[in-house]
Amino acid sequence: MTRPVYVHDLHGLAEHARSIRAALPRRVELLYAVKANPDPGVLRALAPVVDGFEAASRGELRRLAEVLPGRVPAAYAGPGKTGEDLAAALAAPVSRIHVESPAELRRLGALAVASGRPARVLLRVNLPVDAPGASLVMGGGPSPFGMDPADAVECARRPPAGIEVRGIHAHLASGLDAPLAGAIAAAVARWSTAEVGAVEVDVGGGMAVDYADPTARFDWARYGQELADVLDAHPHLRLRIEPGRSVTAYCGAYLTEVIDVKRSYGEWFVVVAGGTHHLRTPAAKGHAQPFRVHRRQSAAGPRTEGPVTVVGQLCTPKDVLSRSSTAGPIGVGDVLEFAMAGAYAWNISHRDFLLHEPPLFRIGDPQEVAADWVAGATLS
Repeated sequence: MTRPVYVHDLHGLAEHARSIRAALPRRVELLYAVKANPDPGVLRALAPVVDGFEAASRGELRRLAEVLPGRVPAAYAGPGKTGEDLAAALAAPVSRIHVESPAELRRLGALAVASGRPARVLLRVNLPVDAPGASLVMGGGPSPFGMDPADAVECARRPPAGIEVRGIHAHLASGLDAPLAGAIAAAVARWSTAEVGAVEVDVGGGMAVDYADPTARFDWARYGQELADVLDAHPHLRLRIEPGRSVTAYCGAYLTEVIDVKRSYGEWFVVVAGGTHHLRTPAAKGHAQPFRVHRRQSAAGPRTEGPVTVVGQLCTPKDVLSRSSTAGPIGVGDVLEFAMAGAYAWNISHRDFLLHEPPLFRIGDPQEVAADWVAGATLS
């Protein structure tokens, strides 16, 4: 039996990224949020298309330096930055550092003065936001992310020595459709220019990804028009976005083989190699990961009938990858191809639980890899 394998379609990823770039006004900078998927192949595929990268840790800074030497990260973000984190951002050097609090700004200023490297920053602000339909709202209430508007205004008006405040960063919600994302961008731009005289605004990411419908896509053309309207209202503003999941989710698949099928109290369970310690996304988001079945004609034993629950090899009832009433018969030896595994998948998984072998990684078309596997090819 071959270990589970991640397959990244880098050609498809580059095409998708180019379509996003083409839908946006040229004055909108497109950054890729590395946290979504820091795979080296993914970073290399995106490098010619995006305007830069947003890193949220020293580890991500190191990964970018290793994979794309000489490419200066466009932004360094994340809460709870240590002195070592801030020093690393100054040394990289990062184009913009997103500052989360007045205390962080003071520490960064002291480091900037000591190093002789001035720090150009965006202040992350926790603005009130009306986001009906968003899957996650991070603005308008008590939050560890960003600073209150009044604190941001004070920091912008009286920055410490060594600091140049260029503008505002506001990632306020996730799971946004294009009209709502555009409305939030417009509100952030209005507040930023009126209250702190910002010349740069980063409105974050948060574009919706629908795991229940793998064919659905965020309306980038509509969003591009919404951002064009923002720029028309603020002709001197530099506007920036930093999507992650909506860029890479569709380029990755997790392939694994069925180990066992069985009934328990009348319900069918499909047990696969691997599990949520390889692909944490369905457990983290509480959804059924979409999958297709590549049937092996020589599969032995019974095949499922009716609805199934697909589980992994972990000693916990939470190790559930998917549930389906439409997958059709599944038997031992079949290969399941879990789609939309290109973001927040392997990189957020609790990979050391039970110390199973890690998955393999391949570049190519997931369906072709699955077909080869079913036909008897060994993936090594």
